[in-house]
Amino acid sequence: MKRRHRPLREYSLRDLLLVGLPLLFLVIAGFWLASRFIRPAPPDTLTLSTGSEGGAYQRFGAIYKDVLARYGVTVSEWPSAGSTENLARLRDPNEAIDAAFIQGGTASIQEGDALYSLGSLYYEPLWIFYRAELGSPTRLIDLKGKRIAIGLPGSGTRHLADQMLSVSQIDATNTRLIEQGGLGLAEALANKRIDAAFVVGPTQSATVWTLLHTPGVRLMNLVHAEAYTRQFPWLNKLVLPRGAIDLAADQPPTEVALLAPTATLVVRADTHPALVDLLLQAMTEAHGGAGIFQRAGEFPRPTVAGSVDFPLSPEAERFYKSGKPWLQRFLPFWAATLIDRMVVMLIPLFAVLIPVLKFAPGLYNWRIKSRIYRRYGELKFLEAELEADPTKLSREEWMKRVDAIEREVNHLAVPLAFSDMVYTLRVHLGLVRKAIDKATTGA
Repeated sequence: MKRRHRPLREYSLRDLLLVGLPLLFLVIAGFWLASRFIRPAPPDTLTLSTGSEGGAYQRFGAIYKDVLARYGVTVSEWPSAGSTENLARLRDPNEAIDAAFIQGGTASIQEGDALYSLGSLYYEPLWIFYRAELGSPTRLIDLKGKRIAIGLPGSGTRHLADQMLSVSQIDATNTRLIEQGGLGLAEALANKRIDAAFVVGPTQSATVWTLLHTPGVRLMNLVHAEAYTRQFPWLNKLVLPRGAIDLAADQPPTEVALLAPTATLVVRADTHPALVDLLLQAMTEAHGGAGIFQRAGEFPRPTVAGSVDFPLSPEAERFYKSGKPWLQRFLPFWAATLIDRMVVMLIPLFAVLIPVLKFAPGLYNWRIKSRIYRRYGELKFLEAELEADPTKLSREEWMKRVDAIEREVNHLAVPLAFSDMVYTLRVHLGLVRKAIDKATTGA
């Protein structure tokens, strides 16, 4: 049977307003409160602090730029001297930096830091190149008294070189330490302006690749590599296989022991979560393949304890457990982000609006019926008095009390939908009158 909808005239406008307005205010307040927790829309620009010219950070920054451009986000690359300068930028509130590359071992958490790691990206081997005329040095102490390029101030290379040379008892008092890095190292070695150079970066780094193919320049096989990993837990011992650089030329001609921290990407705590999700996806594309020192899928991965002190971001924790956000698997980035931002509005929908819609009709009915029930209460009280002592009042006085109740009933503002209850009450008023006649006259 089709349900009949009541016309508006069957309702009391006054009661609808008295019931509806407070409930409407409650719903509006619920949605307003939820709106305070809606994340702002993600910005369309991300600022990334990379590294020096020709370095790996700059190269990978360009890859990230291409990946994020597919989602309508522009990456603004800020070159730097390297890891140490990048960290200083992240900590400086006056620098508009969202994310930066950091070399493992160069960062330790400080009070007031609001920084998160997105995980380890790849191994950053330390390559120690030297002029062939030096023979075959295999220990850092063999370079004592030579001219060593230790990287630019603010770079991760400089930071690591200082640490390793210090435990090897090499410093500026017994060795000439030169602040130099980048592509110019190949020319400096070839022209004998320096004797050795420290370089940190993957094989894809332009500086590393150039030095590996520069005539008269050799790569040190560090025999104390394992010992250094005990001194510095963020370092890993790697082995460069024979012929890994050039099989046809048999380069290197022997296995070479190297040391390597891992690179990580660090973001500020206020970097928009949607941009963090995109960075994690870019990391997978840029670093997920196989290489000389890693298997496919080995990177990116959660940061290894000791390599970087910053905690893993909540988005990164979820990403390493479950992959890319669920909505982004099926929807364009902008649509998935919009839905993710607006999902908080479901809280007042289910917690406030639906209960209110279910509760409001009952409250309205109760308010209307309570007026009628109040007169029923008065009538029941009168009837109880009559039964207890009919002589308490005269017949006329009993009837006046019933008439007073009837006048109130006749002036009740009751919607048409409840008219049957009013007429039923009038019938009951007639029954009480008969009871009065019987009790007072004996008729």
